[in-house]
Amino acid sequence: MAIWQGRSLKKPSGGRIILARKKRKRELGREPALTRVGENAEKKKIIRTYGGNRKVRLVEALYANVFENGKGKKVRILRVLENPANRQYVRRDVITKGAIIETEAGKALVTSRPGQDGVVNAVLIKEESS
Repeated sequence: MAIWQGRSLKKPSGGRIILARKKRKRELGREPALTRVGENAEKKKIIRTYGGNRKVRLVEALYANVFENGKGKKVRILRVLENPANRQYVRRDVITKGAIIETEAGKALVTSRPGQDGVVNAVLIKEESS
């Protein structure tokens, strides 16, 4: 079944809305990319979007661009530690925006949307010493 991103067919009161037209192809959505931590190389998928534009989907990620104090470096992703989008994603090593990943440089918070941007950008999390 397709994902439809058009108008809801329900009113806030729960009543039905009868649309004056049918669904349009431009209102179709796509399945999420669910970017995983890769093992060998980065896999990307290029998708044609509305208006002939292109969107790069990252299917598997091996490296992340980690930034600290305005300086960035490319480091290897080891695993996903936390993912507020879905707790099952941690088990499956799925990277989304807001996920906390373990890298060779330390823990990092993902700031980009890998399934839409085609790259994993992250900010290093400072460890608090007590």
